[in-house]
Amino acid sequence: MAARHRGPSGKKAEHQHGSSSKTSDRRHFAALVLARGGSKGIPLKNIKILAGVPLLGWVLRAATDSEMFDSVWVSTDHDEIEKVAKSWGAKVHRRSPEVSRDCSSSVETIQEFLRKNPEVDVVCHIQCTSPCLHPSHLQQALKKIIEDGYDSVFSVVRRHQFRWKEVKEGSGEYTEPLNIIPAKRPRRQDWDGELYENGSFYIGTRDLILKENSTQGRKVAYFEMEPEHSVDIDVDIDWPVAEERVLRFGYFGRGVSIMFCRVSRCLTDGRVFLSASGEDMVSIQTKDTTGLRMLQKDGVEVVLLTSSEDPVTQSMADKLKEVMGCEVMDVGEEPLKEVQSVVQRKRLDWKDVAYMGNDTADAACLNLAGLSGVPADAPRDAADAAKYTCRQAGGMGAVREFAEHVLLQKEKAKTQMKQDRIDRNNF
Repeated sequence: MAARHRGPSGKKAEHQHGSSSKTSDRRHFAALVLARGGSKGIPLKNIKILAGVPLLGWVLRAATDSEMFDSVWVSTDHDEIEKVAKSWGAKVHRRSPEVSRDCSSSVETIQEFLRKNPEVDVVCHIQCTSPCLHPSHLQQALKKIIEDGYDSVFSVVRRHQFRWKEVKEGSGEYTEPLNIIPAKRPRRQDWDGELYENGSFYIGTRDLILKENSTQGRKVAYFEMEPEHSVDIDVDIDWPVAEERVLRFGYFGRGVSIMFCRVSRCLTDGRVFLSASGEDMVSIQTKDTTGLRMLQKDGVEVVLLTSSEDPVTQSMADKLKEVMGCEVMDVGEEPLKEVQSVVQRKRLDWKDVAYMGNDTADAACLNLAGLSGVPADAPRDAADAAKYTCRQAGGMGAVREFAEHVLLQKEKAKTQMKQDRIDRNNF
């Protein structure tokens, strides 16, 4: 059976498994995330940091890495959400005020998107609030459209819950079971349960959505996701639960390619020593240089960031460059411009970047990077975390600890890529 596959350029290709083949599907497939700025439950929820990554970033990473879409979009009415979307490589549909109201439906917004983008034939509406989505989920669901000829597919989760009829207070009615016989209550292992929409994604053809005002209809199918991947965030109380779930079951991408590390107060502890000869000196932990070498050994490029205003760390960075063979950059007061130029020159996305810094000037880079060097005792929000010192005022093995964190995520990414290839080959 042939699995439809799109490479990084967005062009379609066919990967053959066995001797069977399939004609390439020439339709334009688009992923679309709706991210309005006016979230009522959690203000600007769509770009709030979840486990070190903007909520929006989790689903954009899964959509992009599925390599199944000709284009990946975010529909928004908010400037900050637009910036985050673009930093994660998505195109932006700037929605109109008519479909940005509290009463506006998802279908209305998708219809506006389709009218403005007539080249799109099939749209996959991905919910931003489902951060445990994996590329393999989208690959397998889209197979039902591409190979099996369905007009719409949506995600579900299986639940084993007994439902009862609701009765109004004072009505005199008695409740009744809706899906069980109480005298024959089944054991969990003897009952298949029921399928519920989990809201992760809805795929529909252009014709269906425009003519029937729905993403579900005609020849319709469901794609069942495991309970551990069925996470939905609606109100504040959902956030800590989702964070724990995504750290265990989320998709962490293909791994970091480059790490930027501030020398001052990350590799050093902020103290300056005066030698007998009158020279200023600083100290670093050998644990931290070992951590940087661990990253280099695993193929992660290390770039040290210094400032011309701090000549002591500048001199030390030059020594580290000589000893470790890593690049040293002078970033001045605002590092984003210089770091962004390196990311663009190397044709990387911010999701491929790890960043470690501890100054307010680092906040912009911390917010954009896929992995941010946030102290263990700092708040989750990476922008605020940038204002804190790096564990006991820097040094003290914090860089080594962060390096181990980066390598752990890379290992998770490798494992997930292997599983995704197995899943892709199985359909």
